[in-house]
Amino acid sequence: MTIIYNEEKKEFHLYNNEISYIMKVLQNNQLGQLYFGKRVPHRASFDYLVEMQHRPMTAYPFQGNLYFSLDHLKQEYPSYGTSDFRQPALEILQRNGSRITNFEYKTHEIYRGKPKLANLPATYTEHDDEATTLQITLLDSVISVELVLLYTIFEGENAIARSARFKNIGTESVDLTTAMSVNLDLPHDDYEWIQLSGAWGRERHIKNRKLEQGVQSVGSIRGNSSLQHNPFIALKRPHSDEFQGEVLGFSLVYSGNFLAQAEVDTHGQTRVMMGIHPHGFTWHLEGDEEFQTPEAVIVYSNKGINAMSQTYHRLYRNRLVRGEWRDKTRPVLINNWEATYFDFDEAKILEFAQAAKEDGIELFVLDDGWFGERNDDKRGLGDWVENREKLPSGISGLARKIEEIGMKFGLWFEPEMVNKNSNLYREHPEWIIETPERRVSHGRNQFVLDFTQKEVVDHIYEMMANILKDGSVSYVKWDMNRSMTEVYSQAYSAERQGEVFHRYILGVYDLYERLTSAFPHVLFESCASGGGRFDPGMLYYAPQTWTSDDTDAIERLKIQYGTSLVYPLSSMGAHVSAVPNEQAFRMTPLETRANVAYFGSFGYELDVTKLSKEEREEMKKQVAFFKQYRPLLSQGTFYRLLSPFEGNFTAWMVVSEDKKEAIVGYYKVLNEVNGRFRRLPLKGLDPDKSYHIEKLNENFSGSELMNIGLVTSDASAGQDLQGNEPPSDFSSVLYVLKAE
Repeated sequence: MTIIYNEEKKEFHLYNNEISYIMKVLQNNQLGQLYFGKRVPHRASFDYLVEMQHRPMTAYPFQGNLYFSLDHLKQEYPSYGTSDFRQPALEILQRNGSRITNFEYKTHEIYRGKPKLANLPATYTEHDDEATTLQITLLDSVISVELVLLYTIFEGENAIARSARFKNIGTESVDLTTAMSVNLDLPHDDYEWIQLSGAWGRERHIKNRKLEQGVQSVGSIRGNSSLQHNPFIALKRPHSDEFQGEVLGFSLVYSGNFLAQAEVDTHGQTRVMMGIHPHGFTWHLEGDEEFQTPEAVIVYSNKGINAMSQTYHRLYRNRLVRGEWRDKTRPVLINNWEATYFDFDEAKILEFAQAAKEDGIELFVLDDGWFGERNDDKRGLGDWVENREKLPSGISGLARKIEEIGMKFGLWFEPEMVNKNSNLYREHPEWIIETPERRVSHGRNQFVLDFTQKEVVDHIYEMMANILKDGSVSYVKWDMNRSMTEVYSQAYSAERQGEVFHRYILGVYDLYERLTSAFPHVLFESCASGGGRFDPGMLYYAPQTWTSDDTDAIERLKIQYGTSLVYPLSSMGAHVSAVPNEQAFRMTPLETRANVAYFGSFGYELDVTKLSKEEREEMKKQVAFFKQYRPLLSQGTFYRLLSPFEGNFTAWMVVSEDKKEAIVGYYKVLNEVNGRFRRLPLKGLDPDKSYHIEKLNENFSGSELMNIGLVTSDASAGQDLQGNEPPSDFSSVLYVLKAE
């Protein structure tokens, strides 16, 4: 077992080879936090970590005791109002109007493995010896509500999964108004905060700032995890960087409204919380009803940000992603959207697919416009029946013709949305989310279906399943192009309207679960106007996500670099698109576009038939290169080397598990004049191995490459008079290393 319970001291010590997490039952019978960090030896008592002192203007729960106050004690799952004045992890509104609670230790259980969370995505184990779980049950006897805190520590990773479950065991109803997934009280505020933020077309940019007294937070109240903020934060020590120092990561396995915040009190303690955003949230609990929070995964690293990221990559790639496609080679695909938009027919699609096949593409994806009367974005959403004018042989017929060409066939859906100009809306106007007697907003001319209603989800499932059951569709791109407004469901009473945001996400998860179970051979890729729902919750159902609608290679450097803080390369949809780029209007070399997209789930989004002969030949070489190194790029260990947020150059690399192969991507945004000589220290190699670098046709030891560095100077370091090809803006180089 990797969890020790000291019955005399009522202390819990969760540990593996690298980390320790220590807590105890305090004298008021609530749970206190003692330590989370690098593994420490077990001892008979950790009582010395419970620090108390009398302080003015502080409340004390015990008469005559001027030392014990929750105002300055570190806690596991705190509430507000009984001497703790910081923001709480839980709040329950009771029938008498009170929000005061007192959850005391009742019992606990320690067991091998990891339980599933009801109706929610979560990390998992395949064998019981991979993890150990601690389940602590607390009780508020006044309101008869049980609180179960779940902690799972993974044997081989510096990670702990946390969640909470509430159960009303009484007869009087209560309303949860705050129910966070994780709370961690830290003894210091000497941290810098890292978040991944942005907007459409520039998702998950890295933002840093120093923690200060007060509350720092990011979140979403848009109904989806959002383009604006990702459900992830990290705290690092001021001198920590990619390869050294302490870092704490917090990642929420959830796709809806969320809050991630750090509150620094006046004495320098830091309270970190993450979970469903309490704004607009309530969950009504009648007797015997339960509420389960989403899971949060916290990671500790004392070897810098890269090591934290690598833990998330391994865990999410191997124990969050599920099904056939977890370990299966992902196909090189081409999507017709930027090539044709709505303007296509079967003949054009087959011509397009034939050309793509000649270049080695393995999967053709038909995007928006194949169904109903969908000739623009103002109509047809919700009518998931093929348009026979465009596709006279239907989806099944087209798919078979694509397969006869020698490719697999994929299809775009946006199942959560509807146009008012559609048969679905005309038959069921009551199926959209809208507030009675209020104007309903649209986004992209579409409205949100009420996925809190089972009959709505059932109907969409049947329409999608009818398309997929033929068996010729091997890939689904699931899009979602707007956030939620006027949130209200006609299916629920007034006291349950605060549940709608969460119930909607549960409906999305239910549809995903049913489709992935019924069609396990189908590769699902999630999308939300690009990266608006790039979160761990989606990865549980769809092993890859469209990283951003912005396909410009230079913009993608920042987007993919930031995304890699949490998410593995195999999860990032990354395509080569046409120039000038649709979003940035930038002209970048075809080589650079591929050199960026290789570090993701690789594909194309352009009209192959419009490329020159020379471009087609280059494209064939790119596809062949990716196929050759696909296992390394999707399963290797990823290292960030130079940040696009800090200069003109970006570099990253991926190394095979046995350290016999590596690929380095090196990118220059703007050309230099008479620039400096440059060396790039590499990471993750075997210092004793000799590596041949194809680009240079030379051999170097791993020790040289990691300590001296790879020489990356080009002709812009001076004035090249040798007649070589001059350097340019938006240039890139791939270095392939092979051990000899």
